[in-house]
Amino acid sequence: MIARLDDVRMDEVHLTTPVGPDAIRDLKLGDVVYLSGILYTAREGVYRKVVEEGIDLPAGVRALTNVNFHCSPAATVRPDGTYAVEAVTATASFRFGKSMSRWFERSGAKVIVGKAGLTELAYREWFVPHGAVYLTTVGYGLGAAYGRCIRRVLDVHWLDELGIAQALWVLEVERLGPFLVEGDREGRSLFALANHEINQRLAEVYQGLPRFAMGRFGETTARTDEIV
Repeated sequence: MIARLDDVRMDEVHLTTPVGPDAIRDLKLGDVVYLSGILYTAREGVYRKVVEEGIDLPAGVRALTNVNFHCSPAATVRPDGTYAVEAVTATASFRFGKSMSRWFERSGAKVIVGKAGLTELAYREWFVPHGAVYLTTVGYGLGAAYGRCIRRVLDVHWLDELGIAQALWVLEVERLGPFLVEGDREGRSLFALANHEINQRLAEVYQGLPRFAMGRFGETTARTDEIV
């Protein structure tokens, strides 16, 4: 039972796509995850097509994988006309909002990878009913490091219509990561757990701060002070 940050064990986990229900069930908050196999990128443009316009995912994508990466790829065209994706920049997943529940129904996705996570309410309402989990990227500036894990581009869909950043890219990856399990099968959030402990102990931090030796107007060490 994970009730405090001290209970979090950051075990290293290697998943192969499509990720099976047993592997998803075994994931714990804070686990460090690496992905191998096939995944696809899908963000606002693809979500509008699939969720709002009712257009099916391209044939074969759903059968290949159940992992959706919320990201923008840095893609180039080789002389032979094939594509290379050399970096991927994750996008914040909160912008997908209430599309998520319908997305799970339409796409069959079970693992969402993105940046910054969602609220525990979102996990409970949208992820838990579909047996899905959320993985978050780690820090900033890892786009090139993640890109080195991309072995090849299997396909790209809606490129002319949506552009490089919004198109659906089907990628073969090897040890893509690290990612953190931010939202688990029970709808718990690693970030929410951390924030709860920080808020509980914030008063202790302020109590231990010395008074300013020199300070500017408006600086304070009291949490109750309101600066206007």
